[in-house]
Amino acid sequence: MNAHAPILPILIPFAAALLQMATDRLAFQRIVGLLTTALLVVVTAWLVLLADDGVLRVYALGDWPAPFGIVLVVDRLAAGMTLLTAVLGFLALLYASAGFDARGRHFHPLFQFQLVGLSGAFLTGDLFNLFVFFEVMLLASYALLAHGGGLARTRAGISYVVLNLVGSALFLIALGLLYGTLGTLNLADLASRLPLAGHDQALARLAFALLIAVFVLKAGLLPLSFWLPPTYTAAGAPVAALFAIMTKVGIVAILRVQAIALTPAIPDLLDRWLTTLALATVVFAALGVLAAARLRALAAWLVLLSAATLLITPAQASAPVDAAALYYLVQSTLAGAAFFLLAGVIADQRGGASDYFKAGPQPAIWVKIAFLILATTVAGLPPFSGFVGKLMLLTTLRAVSSGTAIWVAIWVVLLASSFIVMIALARDGCLLIWEHEALAGQPPAEGIAWQRATATLLLVAAGPLLALFARPLADYAERAANQLHTPGAYVAGVLAPTAAKNGGEEAR
Repeated sequence: MNAHAPILPILIPFAAALLQMATDRLAFQRIVGLLTTALLVVVTAWLVLLADDGVLRVYALGDWPAPFGIVLVVDRLAAGMTLLTAVLGFLALLYASAGFDARGRHFHPLFQFQLVGLSGAFLTGDLFNLFVFFEVMLLASYALLAHGGGLARTRAGISYVVLNLVGSALFLIALGLLYGTLGTLNLADLASRLPLAGHDQALARLAFALLIAVFVLKAGLLPLSFWLPPTYTAAGAPVAALFAIMTKVGIVAILRVQAIALTPAIPDLLDRWLTTLALATVVFAALGVLAAARLRALAAWLVLLSAATLLITPAQASAPVDAAALYYLVQSTLAGAAFFLLAGVIADQRGGASDYFKAGPQPAIWVKIAFLILATTVAGLPPFSGFVGKLMLLTTLRAVSSGTAIWVAIWVVLLASSFIVMIALARDGCLLIWEHEALAGQPPAEGIAWQRATATLLLVAAGPLLALFARPLADYAERAANQLHTPGAYVAGVLAPTAAKNGGEEAR
């Protein structure tokens, strides 16, 4: 069974989607979705335990070896990201099962296909299949974004689709250039061929530059970030919560391509420009947080802010920086998703005032406490995980930065953005949860369905829990980063699977 573990995070949601498409009965689709997504959490947790032995697990579909066949590659990073996807997917689906899924057709199969695309993107060892899983993920997200209808979702959906179609076209052009230049799209094979003579190095550099451009488009880097806040704001709460991990797909892809292929062969491709644009995006997102008129929009800007913070790290290539980035990635993804779910709960509790930052009916006491915990987490204040993650990033970036000016600029921008977020949350929280004003003709607030309350509280609890268990999580992130920065072991494990065990021992 262990031999087939790498493909299970893809097969489970795919099988669930097929079962759900067999009938239109919503109750059946809910049961299948929740059970299979809970199973996905268990399976990916098991995969994390397996991957933590340091052995690279390569799954060749059809028993065709790399670089000729399709391979899935499980290391600590891939296993951890599939677990994060499964946990987030289960909680978003639990929230949606309280009635959001009934607002349109085919929500549940599309949700499962979204999980297929996300899991496949983290597991694939081939750039063309990364493109395929990107498209599966994006096609499902187009329909999920429009779920429930409305003019705002239609407008956001049009710009979202057009921009991602452009990104897909660039992705294909980059893949064509790489294949024409190097004769392969397998990541390990690319890494082994790049340092060799006999190919057009300028063309290979251009191809990788286009590839990185596609990844930063998915992550929302300036000047390509204007689509993200309105799109995530328009999406329904559980859909936006799942979308919180989509920006991280591009970031993880950059980290993997950079560590395995670029650092050994083209180490200067990301120099200066990526850090500069990432810092500009942090400033842009912080100002967006300050200007947000409702909690859902604020959450969207926070997702962009976390993605921009993570995009600072690839140009400062080192295992300690990537380890800190991975911890920050986990906590910021869960906190951003929690804000979307909480915005949906608050909108239901406040009736006509919705989640806009203005006086209105007060939400329940547990909602107020949840907001305070989340606000403390995303502002980077102690004692929660936001503070731990940002502290890890700042200290490691200072240690590895090539010049004083770089780490000083990073520190100033990140600390200033945290201060702006703290001010915005303090101001908006007072209006949202403390300023009481009864609205004329407003009926009493209805109780929150247990599915919504449970999903929201579990995500909110991630802030304190990730701080409480920061040491084991940080240790795992460190092992994952060290394994990622051992490209020789990755190449040997994929191209010569019999060497995988030795490679795993070397990467420990």
